[in-house]
Amino acid sequence: MVGMFRRISAAVVALALFASGAAAAAQEFYQGKTLRFVVGFPQRGGYDAYTRAIAHHMGRHIPGNPSTVVENMPGAGSLKATNYLFNEAKPDGLTIGNFSGALILHQVLGNKTAKYDGRKFGWVGVPVVDHLVCVLTRQSGVTTADQWFAAKRPIKIGATGPGTSSGDTPKILKATIGLPVEVVAGYQGTDDIRKAADAGEIAGGCWGWESIKATWRKQLDSGSARVVLQAMTKSRPELKDVPLAVDYAKSDEARQILEIFTGAYGYTARPYAVPPGTPAERLALLRKAFMETSKDPAFLAEARKAGLDLNPIEGETVARIFVSFYDVKPLLLARLEEIVVPQK
Repeated sequence: MVGMFRRISAAVVALALFASGAAAAAQEFYQGKTLRFVVGFPQRGGYDAYTRAIAHHMGRHIPGNPSTVVENMPGAGSLKATNYLFNEAKPDGLTIGNFSGALILHQVLGNKTAKYDGRKFGWVGVPVVDHLVCVLTRQSGVTTADQWFAAKRPIKIGATGPGTSSGDTPKILKATIGLPVEVVAGYQGTDDIRKAADAGEIAGGCWGWESIKATWRKQLDSGSARVVLQAMTKSRPELKDVPLAVDYAKSDEARQILEIFTGAYGYTARPYAVPPGTPAERLALLRKAFMETSKDPAFLAEARKAGLDLNPIEGETVARIFVSFYDVKPLLLARLEEIVVPQK
């Protein structure tokens, strides 16, 4: 018995020494360095807002307390940044990318412009689960889902690019529930979509409620913009009077597509990742720092002030969700590809 306790004690000491050594190595590496966040969208959008708040506090939770900087790399609905992170960024633990998680599904669906493999990124975490909604302006003349369905002409919805919630949500809704939609693509970010909608160039847009309620707040409060449809399978309490897209689905296939869509564009819509090949111990450290930041009182205060919802998912779970995309039934993948992948 004494010998067993000695062995256990020796193992505990060894683990403590290992952890201490790993922390010392991490501190030595990160001290005096700069941790760079690369956001695939322009400033003043939801992705940018979340990243700047996270970057403001995350350095304190990393041994060595590195400084942080946010770099915006917009292009093709964050595809430019995703390709950059996978193929060009140095895998040393000093670069974290933030892009549309739906682009991983696009790669599974065979999008030829997606030069990456979602299973090889190092997933750090997700700050919030997106609840996808469609917002239309009062001047569009459409303020309810019933009015939208009854529209004599397709309603113009602004979009950034394929593989984003703003770009793919209207396509999915048109294909699964027959919503009359004309997708107007090419906007750099959701800030540009909001401005175009407020100016009357388009009727509105569809993306995460968590971002919309923070960045389109004034118009929502005044009634000049209104949530008319939830593109989800379950309702948010504050949107209980807004209909769900799934309630309009007429077939099992339509419902299954909406469920897959909810996972890809909702749960993993805003992932943070490091390049493939990043040392495992640095990925583990960044995952830990990410989750610690999500509980940091100073960060929480900043997030509340900015109107940012938080519902973080740890990196290990994010990785499992993305891997599951590669196991979707071929027939459903083919239908999804037909709907959301650009056809040449």
